[in-house]
Amino acid sequence: MDHPAGDSGVGETDVEAWERSLERLFSRVATCFRSDESVAQARMYLTGLLSGVERKNGRTLAEHAGDPAPHKMQRLLNSYAWNADLMRNAIRS
Repeated sequence: MDHPAGDSGVGETDVEAWERSLERLFSRVATCFRSDESVAQARMYLTGLLSGVERKNGRTLAEHAGDPAPHKMQRLLNSYAWNADLMRNAIRS
């Protein structure tokens, strides 16, 4: 992509392509959630999972998202309603 020959590192063009792909994914799966809040939280959760954060738990993912406590991440995983069948179909497509 946009790195010198022989350099296997990730370039800016790579990151931009990944960001566009992530946006396309979220536009497909947004209908799986019942509220904009849950879509936003799911986006932050997935972004945290894909990040370079060393330990991926509720607290560190919340901190990565800019939240002082893990409550929103915990609510996403334990309480938010979403349609698993729609999610599966969106991911498969």
